[in-house]
Amino acid sequence: MKYILNKKYWVPIAFIGMMVFSMLFTACDNSDGASKQIVISKVFLEDVNSSVPDREVSFARLGQTLRIEGSGFTGLRKVFINGYSTYFNVVFVSDNSMIISVSADTPTIEADPGVRNTIRFVNDNTETTFAFDIRSGKPVINGISNTMPNPGEIIHVLGSGLTEIKKVVFPGNVTVTTGIVSDPDGEFFTVAMPNGVSDIGGSLFVEGSNGGVYSPACFNFKKGLLLNFDGQGQHGYWGTSTSMIQPADLESAAVGTENVSQGKYVPHRPARIASFEAGKNRLSEVWTAGNGVDNWRAQLTPYIPASTPLDKVALQFEMYVPEIWKETGFLKICMINNFNGGEWTGACYNYVPWIIDGKASEIKSTGWRTVTIPLNKFYAWSKEPFTFETVLAFREAATYQNFGMYFENSNVKLQDVTGTASEVEFAAKATSVKVYTDNWRIVSLNTPVYNDFN
Repeated sequence: MKYILNKKYWVPIAFIGMMVFSMLFTACDNSDGASKQIVISKVFLEDVNSSVPDREVSFARLGQTLRIEGSGFTGLRKVFINGYSTYFNVVFVSDNSMIISVSADTPTIEADPGVRNTIRFVNDNTETTFAFDIRSGKPVINGISNTMPNPGEIIHVLGSGLTEIKKVVFPGNVTVTTGIVSDPDGEFFTVAMPNGVSDIGGSLFVEGSNGGVYSPACFNFKKGLLLNFDGQGQHGYWGTSTSMIQPADLESAAVGTENVSQGKYVPHRPARIASFEAGKNRLSEVWTAGNGVDNWRAQLTPYIPASTPLDKVALQFEMYVPEIWKETGFLKICMINNFNGGEWTGACYNYVPWIIDGKASEIKSTGWRTVTIPLNKFYAWSKEPFTFETVLAFREAATYQNFGMYFENSNVKLQDVTGTASEVEFAAKATSVKVYTDNWRIVSLNTPVYNDFN
């Protein structure tokens, strides 16, 4: 018997057959791909904002996008980065290349040691593990507990991403690789000050599991000392005023732990004064020698050019507060000798360390800690950009060129401290607080840029 199919039935039957054949062919192809060994040859960082947007790399940071070259990616099912199952879009997968982003949720130092710094590629029949460093964000240094310590003393370097620090290079190319203790959260590490650090100072270079980073160039800059009460700079004093700190008021007993005192230092409430009254200013004052002695341009500009932006130049000093300081009193830092006390304007700055986040807090230290005040915080130069030349010229034009500090104990308006509107005012109280300073100096805050790919 002979059967003839109607054309209207033949067309869909043929179409269905072609689809089935195509699916069978594709399935065979995927199966063949899944049986291939996965081979990784190169990894590239994809960054459209870089001068090298497709750069071969040996590590990646969380959030970065990678292009991986090799073979055998067809049929890829899963990718594990540091053991973390990482999403990828199959649209961006070919047999020889794939694109994948490192998830922000990927573990780094907390990853299982057996899978840390690996990328694992898995298909139905085979898998490959590729050794590849995975890092968190770039490390950052935003503070050093003491930038002019004695050799052997411990310093705390503060910041973020400072995990597993393995090397610290001090000015003078003095390298330390032992005795470094890192915070597991990367917020700080400690290291001992070695011998032989250059007196010209400079930056610390730090290297850890997240890569390298430089500190500002203010470490051990002894060329910038204005006054250390031990022969660097000259202590200025005159008259018989109770407020004037004389040489006999200086102290030299070894005080502080971890970072101890260095020779003579200044007590901002001399021992001859039992306490300071509330509501009074210029209760004590200590000065450099000033005219004919202080020459900032000659001393400093060989190291800090006059053209340096003022936010990159700072006053530093060490401070020691052995008993709780709270709620009252502050140091007035005077760029020249032209202040009667009580000012919150002009070429001065009032340092009120016990106000933290808008609230009165307790300040106390077991050792000497470095205070850093960028010169653009001085009220005269805080409203617009200036350079170091502005400060040099201002001092050179002054009638009295002494640089100094007062201890003042008047009311403090929060808006004067923060620069934002507030009705909060801290009423002064009588105080017998002990505050000591030493090693007054001008430093550079310029920070070398570390490039991951140099």
